[in-house]
Amino acid sequence: MAGDRHIKTRVVVVQVFLVGTLLLLGAKSFDIQIRKADLYAKRAENGYSRLLTIKGERGQILDRNLNKLGTSLDALTIIADPLHIEAPVKTARILSKILETDPDDLAQKFATDRRYALLAEAISPDVAEKIKKLRLPGIYFKQSFKRFYPNRDLAAQVLGFTGRNDIGLEGLEFKYNSILDGKEIAVTVKKDGTGRVLDIDQKTQDELRGNALVLTLDKKIQFLSEKTLEQTVKEHQAKSGLALVMRPATGELLSIAHYPRFNPNNYQEFHQNLFRNRAVTDAFEPGSAMKVFTAAAALEKGFTPASIFFCENGKYRIGRYVVNDTHPHDWLSINQIITYSSNIGAVKISETIGRQTLHACLSRFGFGSRTQVECPGETLGTLMPSGRWSDIDAGAIAFGQGVSVSAIQLISAISAIANNGQLMKPMLVKKIVSNAGKDIQVFSPTLVRQAVSPRVASQVGHMMRLAVQEKGTGTKADLTGYAVCGKTGTAQKVEAGQKQYAKNKYMSVFAGFAPEKNPQLAILVVVDEPRKKYYGGDVAAPAFKTIMAQSCNYLSIPPATASLVAAAPRKMTAGSQKAVAQALGKKTPPFSPGDAL
Repeated sequence: MAGDRHIKTRVVVVQVFLVGTLLLLGAKSFDIQIRKADLYAKRAENGYSRLLTIKGERGQILDRNLNKLGTSLDALTIIADPLHIEAPVKTARILSKILETDPDDLAQKFATDRRYALLAEAISPDVAEKIKKLRLPGIYFKQSFKRFYPNRDLAAQVLGFTGRNDIGLEGLEFKYNSILDGKEIAVTVKKDGTGRVLDIDQKTQDELRGNALVLTLDKKIQFLSEKTLEQTVKEHQAKSGLALVMRPATGELLSIAHYPRFNPNNYQEFHQNLFRNRAVTDAFEPGSAMKVFTAAAALEKGFTPASIFFCENGKYRIGRYVVNDTHPHDWLSINQIITYSSNIGAVKISETIGRQTLHACLSRFGFGSRTQVECPGETLGTLMPSGRWSDIDAGAIAFGQGVSVSAIQLISAISAIANNGQLMKPMLVKKIVSNAGKDIQVFSPTLVRQAVSPRVASQVGHMMRLAVQEKGTGTKADLTGYAVCGKTGTAQKVEAGQKQYAKNKYMSVFAGFAPEKNPQLAILVVVDEPRKKYYGGDVAAPAFKTIMAQSCNYLSIPPATASLVAAAPRKMTAGSQKAVAQALGKKTPPFSPGDAL
């Protein structure tokens, strides 16, 4: 009996224990599955997911025909979760060999209680594959993008480049960084068993992509300009060069070429002096190219292309300075002053019309003011107030010394002459397009002001036409089948850090447009410090001709069908010659009434 009771007691104890255990298990299950379900779910999720900041692809930069100039390639970023790395020192040593970095730096990143460490950005696919095969605990990957310029150094100074985190550092990449930059969001992403981040869905990536820029540049004309410019700079052993192509009627820039260039894909390998867009940021003295605007000022004042000025037979003293002409001349009309590029003739025009008139005309053409072109770092150039001009300043400015301009100012002013005297705002960006392909903002040609009357613009244009014909200084720019209008410029450079001109250092310039009637293209070529030959007509004019010929062919601009022979020169009566001479304070010009001017 005692044994039975003992057995019954043991059974009861076991039953109580089992029931108690079941109750405890039930309670624990209730606690886990009901009361603390969210807590344990989050803990579990942390093992296979993570909250990351995802940044969208940077927007593209396209030319006017939607050719890619700046785009982005898929890349991977390596991230570590230090708390999940089993052997920090060993892992650092293995990764450092593949990433070609310091193992101690990696080990230091692993020695932290934080859950996130950035190891490398935008790595190449082959490097990523090597690391993936190692299946290292705590090492995973995040989708990212790498900026890429498919045309290498084409328009590099205009486009600029991006740096860390795809932030724009130079050029349009810098100017429009907020437009191009991809959007950022914080999302929870899934990881696989090795800790690698699984792909973000394509829809999310598309929505985060930055906006695109469509430029006025034409990839083909940009290439032709850069190729010709490079050949010119090398042929003349020059320091550098610029070539710009613009549509006069709209102000659209089809090309902004530089030489030397750099490759923005690996900009770190080039000197930073090559990065800036010198067509916008740098000012130079334009030399005789400025004479066309001096002539325009005289015509606006009431003079005619046939108005004559005494050119002192090649030497003219202003105080202690002497102005020289390359060839001696006595009496020249304004037409001839431009054709022969007479410095003394330009000085005489300036003295006759007055400083304020010349300054006002140059200002209307945009000199001394920013053009507001869509590029960072634009210079004002230098155009002192007329009240501060000395006698030699007034004379020198008339023939392009003592005044400085940017290439973008000069091409805009030349285009104004081609465009019936209307100065247009230079246009580099056509529109901004959203990541969904819709136009956000479309830019239109903008008239700045009427610089001179259409009549004066036509007369100056004809002077520029004469300047590239038989007796002009720009004959090497003339193009068969097209009535080219242009003007040479050769300016001495100021010695760096001094107030005097350097010996044997020049800027060679040629600026012009074609055809004379209904001009389609304006082109500027500037060559810095050419050796041996340095006149604009010898150095810059042939490059202008090549770019103009190739661009007209590419754009299918038809040659003129009418005769390209210049109009017959005007004649003056003896009475009108005498009246003009008296107004200038000179003796009667030594030619007969029937002589052509």
